[in-house]
Amino acid sequence: MMKTFSVRLRESGPLTVYKLCDGVGLNDYVIVDADRGVDYGVVMAIADVEALRDDNQESSVKDIIRKVTAEDQKIIAENRLRARDALKMCARKAKEYKLEMKMVNAEYSFDGKKIIFYFTSEGRVDFRELVKELAKVFKRRIEMRQIGVRDEAKLFGGVGPCGQHLCCIRFLKNFEPVSMKMAKAQHLPLSSGKISGICGRLMCCLFYEYKMYKDLSRGLPKEGQTIQFDQGRGKILSVNVFKRMVYVQFEEGPIEKIIFDEEGKPLKDSKDSNG
Repeated sequence: MMKTFSVRLRESGPLTVYKLCDGVGLNDYVIVDADRGVDYGVVMAIADVEALRDDNQESSVKDIIRKVTAEDQKIIAENRLRARDALKMCARKAKEYKLEMKMVNAEYSFDGKKIIFYFTSEGRVDFRELVKELAKVFKRRIEMRQIGVRDEAKLFGGVGPCGQHLCCIRFLKNFEPVSMKMAKAQHLPLSSGKISGICGRLMCCLFYEYKMYKDLSRGLPKEGQTIQFDQGRGKILSVNVFKRMVYVQFEEGPIEKIIFDEEGKPLKDSKDSNG
């Protein structure tokens, strides 16, 4: 079975699978053989090798050419400066063509043969004439990619409500759908303003933390549920999934704290009366 790396092309490109290369580790910048040319990227993770058992699949996986050198870093830095000017030109041309699009970012491929422009828009945009114009101006292959608001936040970065740098910048590889159901399961306020990130969408952490909450909640009663305990019937007032602890209001008696074991059974010596 072949080991592979998952490489994100440039800063904003797609994740692509490449063969393992000696001397290359996670978070290293590398030069790779990409579609229609040579490009650079950063090693994000060990790829899923289970899907590469077929010989034809293995032969289609490309090689990492080398780890980025000091000279490569100079070329990448120069391309970033050129991309800034290209972005300004593209925004100006888009305005001339009266296109409803907000230009967000631009990237040169490592070999300089391609420029990728990223933009946001509320709807579909017919940018064919714009691409033709830009190809004449830059004498290079032009790609236009429409992105969403979460992608835009990933490009520019920032600090989330938690005080940490955005998850999409630090470690998330892909954006997953996030729902209010996930916030409800974590007992968070169901006001979108309180559980949304700087992109205006529900926070990504709700997705990857959801499974943990589901696992920890297994066997625990739900808030508002009425249950028969040894000491009588009681209504669940609150649930602490981390401590597997609930507060119960008994029909005849005080509020009590009860701890549940991993099998979902209340521990007999866990009662703690609050008067």
